[in-house]
Amino acid sequence: MAEKLALKGGKKTVPADMIHPWPEVTDEDRKAVAEVLTVADIQEQQKIQSESLAKEWADYMGMKYCIPVNSGTAALHMCVAGLGLEPGDEVIVPAFTFWASAAAVLHHNVIPVFVDIDPKTFCIDPALIEPAITERTKAVMPVHIHGMPADMDPILEIAKKHNLKVIEDVAQAHGARYKGKLCGAMGDAAGASTQRSKVLSSGSQGGLFMTDDEDIYKRAALLEYFGELVTPGREREEQEYNAYGLGWMYRDNPFSQAFVRSQLKRLDKNNALRVVNCNYLTENLSKIKGLETPYVPEECEPVYYNYVVGFNPDELDMDISPKQLREKVQEALGAEGVSTGQWQRLPVPEQEIFQARVGYGKGCPWKCTDSKVTYEKGAYPRSSEFIASHCYVFGINPPNNLELMKIYAEAFEKVMDNIDQIL
Repeated sequence: MAEKLALKGGKKTVPADMIHPWPEVTDEDRKAVAEVLTVADIQEQQKIQSESLAKEWADYMGMKYCIPVNSGTAALHMCVAGLGLEPGDEVIVPAFTFWASAAAVLHHNVIPVFVDIDPKTFCIDPALIEPAITERTKAVMPVHIHGMPADMDPILEIAKKHNLKVIEDVAQAHGARYKGKLCGAMGDAAGASTQRSKVLSSGSQGGLFMTDDEDIYKRAALLEYFGELVTPGREREEQEYNAYGLGWMYRDNPFSQAFVRSQLKRLDKNNALRVVNCNYLTENLSKIKGLETPYVPEECEPVYYNYVVGFNPDELDMDISPKQLREKVQEALGAEGVSTGQWQRLPVPEQEIFQARVGYGKGCPWKCTDSKVTYEKGAYPRSSEFIASHCYVFGINPPNNLELMKIYAEAFEKVMDNIDQIL
């Protein structure tokens, strides 16, 4: 018997105010942030929080060096700088990612070269990297998108074969593992984000640069504070006012760092709860015709920054596009109280900055380095197909639990069983 959808006046599935926001803020978090104000000289806290977070994150990752900064984009830019890349050099980047991955490359007058994604994991497709390599290619940037590890072994093998560096974008994958290895600890340098929504959250903005290489670390460090080498909180005592390179102002603030340090203590526990929630959704949504749930390779341990659902009208014998089905189902799910959304709207190389090759004045770094790199629309079909046919299910974060996931599954089943009401 057909059940009337909430969109058509039926009863809403998910009770109002049942979905808890992220990050979950505890008394320990509040205490950690409040402690920043317990000293008479707050400048002292700049040093304490920065150095403590650097050590704690490096220890967690099993790496030698970490520099806390004010965004994941800054951390990735420091990777590019740390590798010693020069104007006109090229870095291979996946066509599906947040455009900050490519922006970090452009910030150093280096040129992003895009390749398409693996159709199952939505990470960069290693098989497409080698054909994109030119004499100008100096690095490749795998992005562990949605908290899913990229296929690192073939990427590292290609990099070794062609003498390329590897920059890992770990913005969405803190704690994710590939063949037992932490994402971010396999390449030459890595950048992570602690922006409010990330699985390791600052509650605001922030980032973490990391490497095991001392030379990369020293070059990257020059970007953090105007090209000078100064310990945070020790400017008056140590600053030479002598820039050793073209630096930016990438420092983070002690309040965000204190919050991250507190959240880090619960990172693995929170990630484990995300996995439980998402495994439940996969187990139940995979039984529903017309839906596609996340594929997890055997060697990967994702952390589910996002839970991704795809829509396949062919399974329902419907003569509509995946995008049309997705939009209709999302509207119905929203009425049922399930929070879903879109993220990217088009592949990064199809954004205006690349189509017009805006860059820095008069089209640099392309024109000023005589670059032949182009960004053809339609050249990244898998990225475009993914964007059209998939959406994100929100609320999979702690403290939300299986009680909510069970209701989510009921809402999906209700909508898909009564699909005729929304088409």
